[in-house]
Amino acid sequence: MADHPAPAQFASDLGPIPYRVVGPDDAAAPTAVFVHGVLADGRLWSPVVERLADRGVRCVVPTLPLGAHTLPMSPGARLSPRSVADALADLLAHLDLRDVTLVGNDTGGAICQFLLAAHPDRIGRVVFTNCDAFDVFPPSPFRQVFALLRRPAILRAMIPTMRLRALRHSPLGYGLLVHRADAALTRSWIDPLLTDADVRRDLVTFLSAIRPADLDAITRSLSSFDRPVALAWGSDDRCFTPDLGRRLAAVFPDAVVTVVPGARTFVPLDAPDAVADAVLAVADRSEAPS
Repeated sequence: MADHPAPAQFASDLGPIPYRVVGPDDAAAPTAVFVHGVLADGRLWSPVVERLADRGVRCVVPTLPLGAHTLPMSPGARLSPRSVADALADLLAHLDLRDVTLVGNDTGGAICQFLLAAHPDRIGRVVFTNCDAFDVFPPSPFRQVFALLRRPAILRAMIPTMRLRALRHSPLGYGLLVHRADAALTRSWIDPLLTDADVRRDLVTFLSAIRPADLDAITRSLSSFDRPVALAWGSDDRCFTPDLGRRLAAVFPDAVVTVVPGARTFVPLDAPDAVADAVLAVADRSEAPS
């Protein structure tokens, strides 16, 4: 993966949120904001960002406090899907971003839905890749895994086993999420949990706040979002099936689904061209006459 500019840092109410801006240094350029999920960071989007930056899209890529972050949140920060969405909305306001394309994956897609429900004004269009929706939050088997990780003693005991690539890339790790996992990248995603008790605290706090009924209510409320929505949905995903993608698309008045063959949950890694094409296509739909 190509080197990206050093991250800037936004002081949110939760704590420091690093972010990178890649692409044209022009406030008038079309802008996309990328939202990752649990135990990943902004580098999930690197192959997509490289393609879009070369095509004139300014890409804003935060690393959210979801377990792979290296800067712990403030002591006592009430991390939850809703509060992380609020922090993301504050980042958009801080950067004065408007009419952005919001792009979400995995837990990040759920955070996007919380953002759309509470702070839709700066969002011009949305691209969902495989992600949580309705009461699939998280999906099986990660619902059982997350339940274990909410317990600090179990988290401390489990994370060291993920040093082993075979376990880290097993079906109970990243192996269920991506066809071609990069061992160095996935190791870097679990390193903060190995070395920093405050990062472990942040992850436990966030996972403890996940409630399927909350997302179910949010997803069903989004029929009022009438701006263009695209779904680039991996067909090989056993966590977030294509049927879930079709159900999510049906919520929105203006949504288009593209099934992406050969991609699992991490569509940005398995099929970055498909995600980049979806971002460009949904922008074209915004510009087309009614």
